[in-house]
Amino acid sequence: MTTDGPRAAPLRPPLTLRIACVVALTALLFSACTASDGRPATTEAAAGCADVVDGTIEWSGTGYRVTATVRSADTGWDRYADAWEVRAPDGAVLGVRVLTHPHVEEQPFTRSLDGVAIPASTGSIEIAARDSVVGFCGETFTLAVPPGR
Repeated sequence: MTTDGPRAAPLRPPLTLRIACVVALTALLFSACTASDGRPATTEAAAGCADVVDGTIEWSGTGYRVTATVRSADTGWDRYADAWEVRAPDGAVLGVRVLTHPHVEEQPFTRSLDGVAIPASTGSIEIAARDSVVGFCGETFTLAVPPGR
């Protein structure tokens, strides 16, 4: 077996440069994974989630009227908040408000659902909004159920 001379050692950057690169990449990754307020950022799929940002509940004589304010990444008919649910603490769905069109130019938007039947033993409800593409994945809103049943 013949050789053409000594082999050259593979080129490697100095240790300090490698450490600096790791630190810089870690900082870049962290900044890409946090929102401007320091909270964890959502994934690309979750970025389209519909969030319930406010809500009210009141007795209306024949049931409860639940109102939800929703903020969503509506882009048109291809993606929009298409419903929200009223849920009991155990996850049981007590009512659904179907949203029949996008709200691209109206963000956040507020809609109500009348006649929601809430069992007397239920002390609170949760409102959750659904995105037409990624489903239920955003922030929910919890309300205490007032007397009036």
